[in-house]
Amino acid sequence: MMLTGTVPPKKVWVDKTEEKGSDVNLAAHLVCDAFQKRFDVAVLITNDSDLAEPVRIVTKELGIPVGILNPHEHHSATLKPLATFVKRIRQSHLIASQFPSTLSDNKGAFTKPASW
Repeated sequence: MMLTGTVPPKKVWVDKTEEKGSDVNLAAHLVCDAFQKRFDVAVLITNDSDLAEPVRIVTKELGIPVGILNPHEHHSATLKPLATFVKRIRQSHLIASQFPSTLSDNKGAFTKPASW
């Protein structure tokens, strides 16, 4: 990738660890599992309105409750009317669930951003 702020422009190698397709996979498994009656209630930790249609299918078409847990102050206006219940995850619970500030793997130590 190009390194910003360098003159002349400079290319550097970057390890990218972005998630790809996780919302699609979650949606597919939610609907599949609901059709196969593998759960009585589903709970999603999300505020992603892209999941509105699978939540609607499960709650409205199949009649199975789906709850939304969300760490943000405001809930998705798209998800809220489709979910059976919506709850906010408390900051204290998020803080208590964090990994240590520094972890290491086979490439060395890494530190989570202070904002986390």
